[in-house]
Amino acid sequence: MPPEDRPDPVALLEQDDVGRLPELLPIRYFRMLQSPFTFYRGAASIMACDLQGTPNSGIQTRICGDAHLLNFGAFGTPERRFVFDVNDFDETTVGAWEWDIKRLATSFEIAGRFLKLRGADARDAVLTCARSYRERMLAFAEEHVLDVWYARVDEDVIADLVSAAEQRSIAAQQSDVHLWPSVGTRPDGSLVVADKPPKVFHPPDSDAYEELVRTLFRAYERSIVPERRAVFERFTFADAAYKVVGVGSVGTRCSIALFTAAPGDMLWLQVKEARASVYERYVPSGYANHGERVVIGQHLLQTASDLFLGWANAADGHAFYVRQLRDMKTSPNIEEMSAGELKRYASACGWALARAHAKASGKAAQIAGYLGRGDAFDRSLVRFADAYADQNESDYQALVAARADGRIVAAANGAFPEPQRGDKAKNGAGSKIFES
Repeated sequence: MPPEDRPDPVALLEQDDVGRLPELLPIRYFRMLQSPFTFYRGAASIMACDLQGTPNSGIQTRICGDAHLLNFGAFGTPERRFVFDVNDFDETTVGAWEWDIKRLATSFEIAGRFLKLRGADARDAVLTCARSYRERMLAFAEEHVLDVWYARVDEDVIADLVSAAEQRSIAAQQSDVHLWPSVGTRPDGSLVVADKPPKVFHPPDSDAYEELVRTLFRAYERSIVPERRAVFERFTFADAAYKVVGVGSVGTRCSIALFTAAPGDMLWLQVKEARASVYERYVPSGYANHGERVVIGQHLLQTASDLFLGWANAADGHAFYVRQLRDMKTSPNIEEMSAGELKRYASACGWALARAHAKASGKAAQIAGYLGRGDAFDRSLVRFADAYADQNESDYQALVAARADGRIVAAANGAFPEPQRGDKAKNGAGSKIFES
């Protein structure tokens, strides 16, 4: 049972809205209202509030902060090897390692319900996730420091964890043209990002926005190491536009920027606003710049990080981090998973999270000692996930009621201002940029 003084979940979401772009908030709520599963993706702040009051071992480590199952995926390392790992660090901070594994395990219970699996199958996925995490942590506790640091879920490990069909789903490179932003041309022949509202659009005052982005990238250059700066300097800024991403991030200032080195030689970078972690209200991160917090957390937790990962403060005071838009990145298609596939995916995620915690903290032995060799931890996590999935459904219904009462507004396309770019740019087909 939740405590009597538990905050109103919708009020916590409304606190998240402060400082976001108001025209995008209806999209955020529209996406969260699709199901309890999508609600959970955007409700990290609600769970953070609940988790910080739960018992834990007292062992602190760097945590991902939002370790639900869709924040794992495959991507290419700078050495062009394909690995599977955690891939979202917006909420990273120092906290209890239990918070991450509880959020991950619960996401599998909620996913099982979303897929309409038998209750036993959903619980089996949660149990597998917990067991994988515990057994890998026990193994890491016996390894040398550098062996833990270099451990990775690469092609060989993925092959052991999942079937050939799942490998094609999880590890397929996202090189298809339709997955990339569209590019158009200005009258002078220079390239421009084509607007496709509500996902990609230029703000009304595009000139001021462009100058803000240019200033941000000048600051960003100072955050990356010299040899990578030398590569970045070979590209020239072409254009930037807002891009709506994810569920929990909707409403934050997220942009894509196009750089070119020669005709056909393009670099796409994603610029994401770095706001305070959802745990910041309970465990201060110690970082004045949240872009730096995200980047440092990613370097510590991830097997290998993006070649262009860096951070900067914009002239308007907002903090950002920068990474490649896509670099062999992909995420699993949960909606098509069978019970067996979900279980095997749970094993991969538990493995990756254990490696992240062991690598970032150097406390594998302490965490392993707490977990033990029996299955008591695994079974307790199944009970927690089942109970919190019920709570998540209740919170989801609270948001449904808030929409019915007019407290929040949800709309698939948000509320966009009229475009101001006129005929400055055309898409590849020569039609107007701001098509609906």
